[in-house]
Amino acid sequence: MTVLKSTADTQGAEFAANRDAMLAKLAELEAEHAKAIAGGGEKYVERHRKRGKLLARERVELLIDEDSPFLELSPLAAWGTDYKVGASVVTGIGVVEGVECVIIANDPTVKGGASNPSSLKKGLRAADIAAENRLPVINLVESGGADLPTQKEIFIPGGRTFRNLTRSSAERIPTVALVFGNSTAGGAYLPGMSDYVVMVKERAKVFLGGPPLVKMATGEESDDESLGGAEMHARVSGLADYLAADEEDAIRLGRSIIRRLNWHKQGPTPMPVVQGPLYSAEDLLGIVPSDLKVPFDPREVIARVVDGSEFDEFKPLYGTSLTTGWATVFGYPVGILANAQGVLFSEESQKATQFIQLANQSDTPLVFLHNTTGYMVGKEYEQGGIIKHGAMMINAVSNSKVPHVSVLMGASYGAGHYGMCGRAYDPRFLFAWPSAKSAVMGPAQLAGVLSIVARQSAASKGQEYNEEHDAAMRAMVENQIEAESLPMFLSGMLYDDGIIDPRDTRTVLGLSLSAIHNGPVKGAEGFGVFRM
Repeated sequence: MTVLKSTADTQGAEFAANRDAMLAKLAELEAEHAKAIAGGGEKYVERHRKRGKLLARERVELLIDEDSPFLELSPLAAWGTDYKVGASVVTGIGVVEGVECVIIANDPTVKGGASNPSSLKKGLRAADIAAENRLPVINLVESGGADLPTQKEIFIPGGRTFRNLTRSSAERIPTVALVFGNSTAGGAYLPGMSDYVVMVKERAKVFLGGPPLVKMATGEESDDESLGGAEMHARVSGLADYLAADEEDAIRLGRSIIRRLNWHKQGPTPMPVVQGPLYSAEDLLGIVPSDLKVPFDPREVIARVVDGSEFDEFKPLYGTSLTTGWATVFGYPVGILANAQGVLFSEESQKATQFIQLANQSDTPLVFLHNTTGYMVGKEYEQGGIIKHGAMMINAVSNSKVPHVSVLMGASYGAGHYGMCGRAYDPRFLFAWPSAKSAVMGPAQLAGVLSIVARQSAASKGQEYNEEHDAAMRAMVENQIEAESLPMFLSGMLYDDGIIDPRDTRTVLGLSLSAIHNGPVKGAEGFGVFRM
């Protein structure tokens, strides 16, 4: 393999300015993460503790293997909405008894763990990740069910939660429910449709209708325990497979269930000996310019992410705005597509199409590193076939069957976002750096297009164009698009799986690739029609 040689001036003023800008963004990100960790706030956290209960993240920490990583997913879900940051649920991938599992934990300090529209989207995304990567699912349940004022946004799509559990079981992907408190109404089907159910004595309550509803519906008098208590379900209904003495015991039982799964990964094993990159991950703070109009060399990022900084570049002299090549990350072979100068031309599109096909022939996962303003426009490029060449790349990405992982480093605009495997193209994982931006086009370009259209409309009607109004409109649109293209806004909408510190990129890719290899890794056996 070829070892990459870094030419980044890590002691220069420009590098230092980039680093300072990135650190400022990371400080903002940390403040928003703190809101998610705070849950419902000090008052409700204290009330929860006084009841002798563990917090959601404490339950997760006890469940996973000691000193093992937890890859939290979508921690900023609901950012920018009326709901608490984090969406009242914690999701992620953790190692339990040596098995990578998707863990979904209700946060009962936020409205009793009630599920709002953002909670639903976050839970469904976690379930999709489990299904795509063949990961067992562990639900840590304590929820009052749907947030009733928003039921119209939850009830219909929420049925997927239970459908996913039954489909996972049919695919021989185990599902486990550890019930710490309420799991009522529709939520009762969560343990009801799980393969294994553990309930905490005198704490878990699982029923379709609570005592007040039963009284209203049938006139019957009942209490929580006889209607849906843990001991009743363990001794009478049979819904509980295990009766736990307390929360710690429930977690112990959950771990023992995973230990007895006889779980085996189906993907190829990584290389046994792995060498780290030759360059420090700290350098990643200063490589991406604070002004995304300024290009940077993605090889500088690759050199700090891949094993031994070794990278065999494919077609290095052709389509140079896109860097493609082969490497390994923590011993897992990968093909990498990384945007260099931002714009994708016909050459880059054709190069990417061939490279994606080659990766599918060799069953090699693909990593997409985004920094693109999209496909080139203009008369010369339209006549040269940019549409059909861009379509070739998007066709290849759409029909590629090897796992994809996307990382948004800088810009990810227009159809370039699609060609580089954006969210709509189902990458197994998609993460963003704090420097990332994504939209249909840049704010200035979008505002300019609207201005040109408005001018043409006024001219066609013989009207004088109001320049003062135009300036105000452009400023408003630019500000709106800038705000809506920032990573925290997009993360709040679940358009990524989390914003990560650039220094953690190698670790996050390694955890993602390890999770991916729980299932088979196999390329496409054919593609659709490519317009040549």
